[in-house]
Amino acid sequence: MTILKTTGLTKSYQDSIAVDHIDLDIKAGTLVAFLGPNGAGKSTTIKMLTTVLEPSSGTITINNTSDKHRMRESIGIVFQESVLDNELTVRENLDSRAQMYNHISIERVNEVIASVHAQNFSQKPYGALSGGQKRRVDIARALLNKPRLLFLDEPTTGLDIQTRELIWELLTQIQHDEKMTIFLTTHYLEEAEQADDVYIIDHGRIIANGTAAKLKEEHTQNVLLITSGDFEAIINGLTKNIAYHFTPKGLLFNISSVREGITFLNRNIEKINLFEFRQGSMNDVFIKLTGKEIR
Repeated sequence: MTILKTTGLTKSYQDSIAVDHIDLDIKAGTLVAFLGPNGAGKSTTIKMLTTVLEPSSGTITINNTSDKHRMRESIGIVFQESVLDNELTVRENLDSRAQMYNHISIERVNEVIASVHAQNFSQKPYGALSGGQKRRVDIARALLNKPRLLFLDEPTTGLDIQTRELIWELLTQIQHDEKMTIFLTTHYLEEAEQADDVYIIDHGRIIANGTAAKLKEEHTQNVLLITSGDFEAIINGLTKNIAYHFTPKGLLFNISSVREGITFLNRNIEKINLFEFRQGSMNDVFIKLTGKEIR
């Protein structure tokens, strides 16, 4: 079942096109990563999908409706910057947000506090919390209305590795418990590795779409780095289809598969001192498709 669909979604201004006829088809219950360099059109797209910005043309359907008010009932948003009050406690913040809806009970506030494991600091001022605790409360706020579709806009930016892993453990559990779809934007591309579907946008257009595994297979190569006391003998024994070049760390080969790498290592085991094998990553995919320059 499709939870979010766009057709020809476009946002143009007088002298530029920010989003250029993009089509999205997001299945219910999936984790979708929406990636792109700065200025690619990600933020503009998110604003249109969350009804903050009116499209110039094209259509958006969320949970089988194109009505803005009904679409909003189905979505939750975790913004890059918090929208909560630093002076209020966690519970006061969530209680005040719940009152903006007609149907949210005290029990639901208790549920979302428990879902992000915030019981121990629910009476603390939001401004006194750590970065990871604040992010958990931000997620709780977005869950108040039991959204079918949760938008996460750079949810782990600025958090340390341990906290990021904790946040993702919580999100995975929440997605399962709430039977929810997650639409993620992130610059930590390893987070996209776990996505069911990946869209990459650049210059306002979708330039790639598929699973992380499919994109890595299509746009990256595995590499094998070796150090040896006899590079010449290794090079002389190569088959023609293996490309290589020297680096400051050793001899680097492009390897088509793990099996080919194992075969190569077995054949040259007596000549190799050290080796490092690395499969293509989403970082490699991103750089291959969008370029190396910082924008």
